[in-house]
Amino acid sequence: MSGNIFKFKDATQLTLWVRYMLYAQIVVALIAIGSNYLEYQLLMDYQSGAYFSEEQAIADGDANDMRQLWVGLIYSLVFIVSGVMILKWIYRANFNARQLGATDMNFTPGWSIGYFFIPIFCIWKPFQAMKEIWLASHDPERWSLSDSSSTVNLWWLLWIVSNILGQAEYKFAERAEELQEFVYANMVSQVSEVSGILLALITLNLVNHIYRAQTKALARVEQQTYQDAQQFVAG
Repeated sequence: MSGNIFKFKDATQLTLWVRYMLYAQIVVALIAIGSNYLEYQLLMDYQSGAYFSEEQAIADGDANDMRQLWVGLIYSLVFIVSGVMILKWIYRANFNARQLGATDMNFTPGWSIGYFFIPIFCIWKPFQAMKEIWLASHDPERWSLSDSSSTVNLWWLLWIVSNILGQAEYKFAERAEELQEFVYANMVSQVSEVSGILLALITLNLVNHIYRAQTKALARVEQQTYQDAQQFVAG
């Protein structure tokens, strides 16, 4: 028997929850884009001198800050929960690839997520771990002879870009003092949200492909096990 299917852990519910959280990320990011656009309009009104009342300008500014605060809190909550779910999914995907017969994998289930938290190594190690999972899931017996996937490459590129933009957004917002600096911070935030949506979409594609590949591989292993058992009984 190839692998140990009796230790294989069904990922159907976990995959479903990861999908839900990725959809939630996209929805919240769209809301954030809308909120940022309203803030941009407010900043433009400040810049053009559209306000004739200082009290109204202050009131609109406070309302904007409160709205942005709530959107930011919701976004952070969704990001944290989805991050935990995705890491749990990666762990299980690595584990299941081994049960399906993949041998000599360089990354254990633990290290496939552990490298996300180690400075410097987090730049390329998680990518290599995910590439292993992808290959081992699609061809457990000969995964080391297979080619990498453009989906994994694009996923990691967007991950790097999204993180860079996230850091830039934080630094622009933290250092902003003049009105024009707040405008720049807003624009960087808009671009960051768009990259986050693209990352969520490619992650969704990645998760779906690996889940389907492992499901098909499990069916093949079960079929082979059944045939071997039938031959043993007949013999």
